[in-house]
Amino acid sequence: MKKRKIILTILTMFLILIFILLLSFIFNRYSNKKLFENNLLAFANKNVNTIFTIDEIVMFSSADAEYKTNTANNFTIQNLYQYTDIAIFLENNSDEDTLENTLKSVSISNIKFSNSPKIGTPHLFFKSINDFTKNDIIKENPIEDSFEFSVSSNDNSDLNSPTLYNNLANPLTFSYINTNIKSDYTITDISSPITYNGSLLQRCNISLEDISCRLSFDINIINNLDQKFKTNLSINIPLSTDDNSIYNGSLILKNNTKYNFYRYE
Repeated sequence: MKKRKIILTILTMFLILIFILLLSFIFNRYSNKKLFENNLLAFANKNVNTIFTIDEIVMFSSADAEYKTNTANNFTIQNLYQYTDIAIFLENNSDEDTLENTLKSVSISNIKFSNSPKIGTPHLFFKSINDFTKNDIIKENPIEDSFEFSVSSNDNSDLNSPTLYNNLANPLTFSYINTNIKSDYTITDISSPITYNGSLLQRCNISLEDISCRLSFDINIINNLDQKFKTNLSINIPLSTDDNSIYNGSLILKNNTKYNFYRYE
């Protein structure tokens, strides 16, 4: 009889423990669900209206080379590189400038070269709008993990530096450069002139598939109400289209896009 009571007591305590654990599980699940719903609702309330978008991206792709020797009999390349200049146009979707839709700060982060080129070394640099499409390697202002633009309301700002007008009047401009695609490479057949553009890639037997690349990064905006916005941008470096190729010298591509910035703070 005493043994039966002990077993019954243990069983009762075990059932009570299971009941408490079950209640705790239900309560935690309900709390987490409620927290998720509240966070989702708060996020939705912050993004009822879209303040900033990217509606257009313009890209110019070509190639060039630094050479070691250039004689009547041969041409030796020191560094064959492919470059793509990128202009990203931010919009605020309003004819009137307010504290909400003007810039206080802009930066990029989370930079990745996915589907990285099989040959060469990819880099990203800030490039002035004044140098857009020029074939020089601009080594100032390299971009690695992140990069910040200064913001100005001065109409006479120096756009050779990484500066954006706070009313989004000028685009974000960068240069993607894939260097050392060929090094110490000699072209012996120089019966036709050497042209310093994308045709060099074909002269050097470079497959476009081997230098294809996908670039992505986050663009971060803080407006003049100190609200924070973000979007992730992904770009396939343009090397060919249905009717043109960088082999023909250069390639210009204008993409009409619709990247929306979401407000997270």
